Amino acid sequence: MTAMRFTIAYWCVLASALLPIVCAGLAKYGSVGGARRDGGFDNHNPRNWLARQTGWRARANAAQQNTFEALPFFFAAVIIAHLLQADQTRLDLLALGFVFLRIAFVILYVCDLAAARSVVWILALLVNIAILLLAYR
Repeated sequence: MTAMRFTIAYWCVLASALLPIVCAGLAKYGSVGGARRDGGFDNHNPRNWLARQTGWRARANAAQQNTFEALPFFFAAVIIAHLLQADQTRLDLLALGFVFLRIAFVILYVCDLAAARSVVWILALLVNIAILLLAYR
Protein backbone atom coordinates (compact mmCIF):
# COMPACT_ATOMS: atom_id res chain seq x y z
CA MET A 1 0.00 0.00 0.00
CA THR A 2 1.34 3.42 -0.97
CA ALA A 3 1.45 6.04 1.75
CA MET A 4 -0.49 9.15 0.77
CA ARG A 5 0.40 12.59 2.03
CA PHE A 6 -2.01 15.39 2.70
CA THR A 7 -1.41 17.61 -0.31
CA ILE A 8 -1.96 21.35 -0.66
CA ALA A 9 -5.03 20.53 -2.73
CA TYR A 10 -6.43 18.52 0.18
CA TRP A 11 -5.75 21.45 2.52
CA CYS A 12 -7.73 23.57 0.04
CA VAL A 13 -10.63 21.14 0.42
CA LEU A 14 -10.54 21.82 4.16
CA ALA A 15 -10.30 25.59 3.63
CA SER A 16 -13.24 25.59 1.23
CA ALA A 17 -15.28 23.48 3.66
CA LEU A 18 -14.71 26.09 6.38
CA LEU A 19 -15.59 29.06 4.15
CA PRO A 20 -19.39 28.69 4.59
CA ILE A 21 -18.87 28.81 8.34
CA VAL A 22 -16.97 32.08 7.94
CA CYS A 23 -19.89 33.43 5.89
CA ALA A 24 -22.34 32.40 8.61
CA GLY A 25 -20.19 34.20 11.15
CA LEU A 26 -20.22 37.32 8.99
CA ALA A 27 -24.00 37.20 8.69
CA LYS A 28 -24.34 37.00 12.47
CA TYR A 29 -21.49 39.39 13.32
CA GLY A 30 -22.40 41.96 15.94
CA SER A 31 -25.85 40.55 16.60
CA VAL A 32 -24.95 37.58 18.79
CA GLY A 33 -25.57 38.36 22.41
CA GLY A 34 -28.21 40.98 21.68
CA ALA A 35 -31.73 40.50 22.96
CA ARG A 36 -33.95 38.62 20.52
CA ARG A 37 -36.77 41.10 21.08
CA ASP A 38 -34.39 43.87 19.93
CA GLY A 39 -33.40 42.04 16.74
CA GLY A 40 -30.38 40.21 18.17
CA PHE A 41 -29.45 36.82 16.81
CA ASP A 42 -32.06 34.18 17.60
CA ASN A 43 -30.28 30.89 18.17
CA HIS A 44 -33.64 29.19 18.76
CA ASN A 45 -34.69 29.96 15.16
CA PRO A 46 -31.49 30.88 13.31
CA ARG A 47 -32.83 30.26 9.80
CA ASN A 48 -35.88 32.44 10.38
CA TRP A 49 -33.66 35.15 11.85
CA LEU A 50 -31.30 35.00 8.86
CA ALA A 51 -34.24 35.08 6.44
CA ARG A 52 -35.34 38.42 7.95
CA GLN A 53 -31.94 40.06 7.51
CA THR A 54 -31.26 42.71 4.90
CA GLY A 55 -28.21 44.42 3.44
CA TRP A 56 -24.78 42.97 4.00
CA ARG A 57 -26.05 40.37 6.50
CA ALA A 58 -28.46 38.96 3.90
CA ARG A 59 -25.69 38.98 1.30
CA ALA A 60 -23.32 37.16 3.69
CA ASN A 61 -25.99 34.53 4.23
CA ALA A 62 -26.51 34.21 0.47
CA ALA A 63 -22.74 33.87 0.04
CA GLN A 64 -22.84 31.08 2.63
CA GLN A 65 -25.47 29.24 0.62
CA ASN A 66 -23.59 29.67 -2.65
CA THR A 67 -20.36 28.55 -1.03
CA PHE A 68 -22.03 25.36 0.19
CA GLU A 69 -23.33 24.79 -3.36
CA ALA A 70 -19.81 25.00 -4.81
CA LEU A 71 -18.35 22.38 -2.46
CA PRO A 72 -19.44 19.07 -4.05
CA PHE A 73 -17.98 19.85 -7.46
CA PHE A 74 -14.70 21.11 -5.97
CA PHE A 75 -14.37 18.12 -3.64
CA ALA A 76 -15.06 15.68 -6.46
CA ALA A 77 -12.71 17.43 -8.88
CA VAL A 78 -9.81 17.36 -6.41
CA ILE A 79 -10.40 13.71 -5.49
CA ILE A 80 -10.74 12.64 -9.12
CA ALA A 81 -7.59 14.53 -10.08
CA HIS A 82 -5.70 12.80 -7.27
CA LEU A 83 -7.05 9.39 -8.19
CA LEU A 84 -6.03 9.87 -11.82
CA GLN A 85 -2.58 11.02 -10.69
CA ALA A 86 -2.73 14.53 -12.11
CA ASP A 87 0.39 16.65 -11.92
CA GLN A 88 0.49 17.56 -8.22
CA THR A 89 2.02 21.01 -8.62
CA ARG A 90 -0.62 22.07 -11.14
CA LEU A 91 -3.38 20.56 -9.02
CA ASP A 92 -2.16 22.38 -5.92
CA LEU A 93 -1.93 25.70 -7.77
CA LEU A 94 -5.40 25.34 -9.27
CA ALA A 95 -6.88 24.34 -5.92
CA LEU A 96 -5.27 27.39 -4.28
CA GLY A 97 -6.64 29.53 -7.09
CA PHE A 98 -10.12 28.15 -6.51
CA VAL A 99 -9.98 28.92 -2.78
CA PHE A 100 -8.69 32.46 -3.36
CA LEU A 101 -11.37 33.08 -5.97
CA ARG A 102 -14.07 31.82 -3.61
CA ILE A 103 -12.76 34.11 -0.84
CA ALA A 104 -12.86 37.01 -3.31
CA PHE A 105 -16.40 35.94 -4.26
CA VAL A 106 -17.53 36.19 -0.63
CA ILE A 107 -15.94 39.61 -0.20
CA LEU A 108 -17.51 40.91 -3.40
CA TYR A 109 -20.88 39.45 -2.42
CA VAL A 110 -20.87 41.06 1.03
CA CYS A 111 -19.73 44.39 -0.48
CA ASP A 112 -22.56 44.22 -3.08
CA LEU A 113 -20.29 44.29 -6.12
CA ALA A 114 -22.55 42.10 -8.21
CA ALA A 115 -20.89 42.31 -11.63
CA ALA A 116 -17.40 41.60 -10.27
CA ARG A 117 -18.82 38.83 -8.09
CA SER A 118 -20.32 37.13 -11.15
CA VAL A 119 -17.02 37.32 -13.03
CA VAL A 120 -15.20 35.75 -10.07
CA TRP A 121 -17.88 33.05 -9.81
CA ILE A 122 -17.34 32.15 -13.48
CA LEU A 123 -13.55 32.12 -13.03
CA ALA A 124 -13.86 29.79 -10.03
CA LEU A 125 -16.10 27.48 -12.04
CA LEU A 126 -13.56 27.41 -14.89
CA VAL A 127 -10.74 26.65 -12.43
CA ASN A 128 -12.83 23.82 -11.01
CA ILE A 129 -13.38 22.41 -14.51
CA ALA A 130 -9.62 22.68 -15.12
CA ILE A 131 -8.98 20.69 -11.93
CA LEU A 132 -11.37 17.99 -13.06
CA LEU A 133 -9.77 17.77 -16.51
CA LEU A 134 -6.19 18.04 -15.27
CA ALA A 135 -5.54 14.32 -15.45
CA TYR A 136 -7.42 13.76 -18.72
CA ARG A 137 -5.27 11.78 -21.14
